[in-house]
Amino acid sequence: MAADPECLDVGLAAMVCKELTLMTEEETRLRESVVQMGVLMSEEEVFELVPDDERQCSACRTTCFLSALTCSCNPERLVCLYHPTDLCPCPMQKKCLRYRYPLEDLPSLLYGVKVRAQSYDTWVSRVTEALSANFNHKKDLIELRVMLEDAEDRKYPENDLFRKLRDAVKEAETCASVAQLLLSKKQKHRQSPDCGRTRTKLTVEELKAFVQQLFSLPCVISQARQVKNLLDDVEEFHERAQEAMMDETPDSSKLQMLIDMGSSLYVELPELSRLKQELQQARWLDEVRLTLSDPQQVTLDVMKKLIDSGVGLAPHHAVEKAMAELQELLTVSERWEEKAKVCLQARPRHSVASLESIVNEAKNIPAFLPNVLSLKEALQKAREWTAKVEAIQSGTNYAYLEQLENLSAKGRPIPVRLDALPQVESQVAAARAWRERTGRTFLKKNSSHTLLQVLSPRTDIGIYGSGKNRRKKVKELIEKEKEKDLDLEPLSDLEEGLEETRDTAMVVAVFKEREQKEIEAMHSLRAANLAKMTMVDRIEEVKFCICRKTASGFMLQCELCKDWFHNSCVPLPKSSSQKKGSSWQAKEVKFLCPLCMRSRRPRLETILSLLVSLQKLPVRLPEGEALQCLTERAMSWQDRARQALATDELSSALAKLSVLSQRMVEQAAREKTEKIISAELQKAAANPDLQGHLPSFQQSAFNRVVSSVSSSPRQTMDYDDEETDSDEDIRETYGYDMKDTASVKSSSSLEPNLFCDEEIPIKSEEVVTHMWTAPSFCAEHAYSSASKSCSQGSSTPRKQPRKSPLVPRSLEPPVLELSPGAKAQLEELMMIGDLLEVSLDETQHIWRILQATHPPSEDRFLHIMEDDSMEEKPLKIKGKDSSEKKRKRKLEKVEQLFGEGKQKSKELKKMDKPKKKKLKLSAEKSKELNKLAKKLAKEEERKKKKEKAAAAKVELVKENTEKKRERKVLDIPSKYDWSGAEESDDENAVCAAQNCQRPCKDKVDWVQCDGGCDEWFHQVCVGVSPEMAENEDYICINCAKKQGPDSPGQAPASSFIMSYKIPVEDLKETS
Repeated sequence: MAADPECLDVGLAAMVCKELTLMTEEETRLRESVVQMGVLMSEEEVFELVPDDERQCSACRTTCFLSALTCSCNPERLVCLYHPTDLCPCPMQKKCLRYRYPLEDLPSLLYGVKVRAQSYDTWVSRVTEALSANFNHKKDLIELRVMLEDAEDRKYPENDLFRKLRDAVKEAETCASVAQLLLSKKQKHRQSPDCGRTRTKLTVEELKAFVQQLFSLPCVISQARQVKNLLDDVEEFHERAQEAMMDETPDSSKLQMLIDMGSSLYVELPELSRLKQELQQARWLDEVRLTLSDPQQVTLDVMKKLIDSGVGLAPHHAVEKAMAELQELLTVSERWEEKAKVCLQARPRHSVASLESIVNEAKNIPAFLPNVLSLKEALQKAREWTAKVEAIQSGTNYAYLEQLENLSAKGRPIPVRLDALPQVESQVAAARAWRERTGRTFLKKNSSHTLLQVLSPRTDIGIYGSGKNRRKKVKELIEKEKEKDLDLEPLSDLEEGLEETRDTAMVVAVFKEREQKEIEAMHSLRAANLAKMTMVDRIEEVKFCICRKTASGFMLQCELCKDWFHNSCVPLPKSSSQKKGSSWQAKEVKFLCPLCMRSRRPRLETILSLLVSLQKLPVRLPEGEALQCLTERAMSWQDRARQALATDELSSALAKLSVLSQRMVEQAAREKTEKIISAELQKAAANPDLQGHLPSFQQSAFNRVVSSVSSSPRQTMDYDDEETDSDEDIRETYGYDMKDTASVKSSSSLEPNLFCDEEIPIKSEEVVTHMWTAPSFCAEHAYSSASKSCSQGSSTPRKQPRKSPLVPRSLEPPVLELSPGAKAQLEELMMIGDLLEVSLDETQHIWRILQATHPPSEDRFLHIMEDDSMEEKPLKIKGKDSSEKKRKRKLEKVEQLFGEGKQKSKELKKMDKPKKKKLKLSAEKSKELNKLAKKLAKEEERKKKKEKAAAAKVELVKENTEKKRERKVLDIPSKYDWSGAEESDDENAVCAAQNCQRPCKDKVDWVQCDGGCDEWFHQVCVGVSPEMAENEDYICINCAKKQGPDSPGQAPASSFIMSYKIPVEDLKETS
């Protein structure tokens, strides 16, 4: 027990302490006596480990614990220190003292037991002192907790003092936890005020009672001071809230601060809800004051929202006053807004004065009124617009159309009555109408050029391509010239130059500069294009045409730029006097490419009427100024041309051409009359019912022919025509379908007007077409042939062929001989005249003279030969591209038509010789005569009352005639559709031609070869007209090769072109 005093009871420890003191004194005395008796050896031994019967004193049988004495003679025997002599007779030096604790350890054991016995008394005195201490000397809760734990650990008796201490500690701990919880909730509530709404808060009275309880505890807790501060804050909040609620006008910032303060306190505050109400009122008043301070923000919607939000507030005299003011302002604003809206939507528009009065009256309203502001803005725009109009009208020059259009576009939506607007709109409408009229006069259908580009000098000379590529090249060209410091305006026409330049003199200067550059560029282009033909050895490398490809097939040369063009890439040339349904008058062909001839080129009289209309317009147009410059340029050129033509040399040349023209007119009229009379007589002779009326019929036919010949109009080359050179116009003019480009008709068989307005009405059916197959062949002009003998006739409709197609024909002198200076002057005038987008008679006069000065063999058309071996190979290939067929068919027709001009010139040279020709009629005349014959027959039958019998005879005669004429074709369709020919299974759908076109139509016309093979061919596949099939022999190309070029009456063996006489009227019918 002494070794573990803490486990001893307090009373037992006191008893043990008393006994242990006595035992320690006795043990010390006994050990000293044994030592004095002579015992020298000692040894410590744990006696509690030795069984009790082995550690009993042999003398007194007492169990030894603290000490014992043993001897080496008998180790198992021992005696206590009270009987040292009873152990054995051995001397004392041999005996050994055995002990449990050393003597120095016994005091410490005594001290432990003594402390255990005295600690309770000390604890009692400390607890009594702590529980009875005053406020300033109170112990901390931790000290009381230590005392209680000490008592529990030492197992002090649970008396009243012990229980009192334990109750005091428990109460203090409970108050400390409540205070800590209150303070922690206060912090959380301060961070998030909403978290305390679902929990029960302490009231102010409860908080005061809790503070009193904390300060009445027998100990001190750390949270007591903080809880006391919380109570102080609550009391301060109460005082300040009462002051704030007494203010006349609530202060939102002050109220917000109090609400934040009260929200941070985890205490139930009755003033907090009222403070929140007053805060809403204060914020609403602040919003009203802030909104009214800036009138631009006071819209009708904002005022309505403020009124709606103010209705839900608690009653307050400041709020009610502000609500009344807002309502009054809203009513006034709505009234003025409605009035302004009516003015903006009024029809007709209100005047400026009436609108200004409304704006001035509404100006004092402190609110944002959109309609009033729109009205004010409209007035400002109206003033500015009127000022601009007055400035333009008071200027020295008229305004441009673009300016008036902008003014009209800006003035039209202004909701104010503008007195000058109708006048401006009328001027704009008149200017637009003039521009549209001018565009219809100049521009072709679907033209890619604008009217201003057409009226202005060209800046894209030498630039090929279409659309974006051309525009890109024009821009690049302009940039290059800028780099060379050429001072070129960044334009491809005068458009921007005219818009930027308001001075008329500057406009004229710009036009003159462009005009000079255009002439220089055309000179350069003509020289470059003429140089191409010198590169014969490298002709496959030279690029021609608008497609910029090498030469191939049939090509035409532009008379202005001198470049060569594929007949499949450009529209074929045609006379402007050729109208739809009219006969094809004999005129020359002057080809201008689409790049050089950009417009319809109206006559000067038409342009002058446009200029007269332009002068009446109080508007300036860039197109109008360009047209004026163009007209001045054209008239200047006309004066120069007239002066040149008035010279002696050119006057005599024109006189010579006039004599030749008269001869050609007379000869052509005579031949035409003879042909028509013969054809009518032949037709009447074939009808037995008309034998009795033949003399009168003959006279009628002769009168008709003479009338038609004498009444033929004198027409000139006039480009002021509604027709254009587009494919659509060609199709409409010649009546062929674009699906079959082989039916394109050209005007190559036309002859020129020889002098001024005289025209030679020679039908193209009188011309024998002969196409040369040399690499370059030429179509002779009529003037070169008219200088020779005109008496030679033709016994057959086919011209005598040349012995060899590759031998060039002998050179013949031109009709006229001019001096080099005069000729150069005319060529320069001709080039400048062709640059003008105006039709002038002097252009044709100069053209006729220049053509008469050219030798007959001069090349005007180019024909690139193809390999003969291609003819020998079979050409029936499935799925052959239809576009290639169309191109070849078009080439064949064009070559045949252009060849007629050359052949005709030869015939005109032998005009004086007697001429034998087969009688034939055009399809149109044949139909007319048929109608006349039927009419006469009906009249005869009506007189003789034998209508049925006569009709039967007429039918019988017709049938017999058809049987006799094996190759006679009654009708040929005007248009062909080969869309389904390739899929046709009919063996008769394919003819013997190598390139059969397989026409599929209700009526297909055939012709049989008379050269020996007796093969049948489609007329459309071999280019034979119905009249040729009736009146002439047809020899296919294979038979022509077998017979050889020397066979009489046979055409030369061309590689792919055969010689046929194809009248133009027949081509119209076969198309």
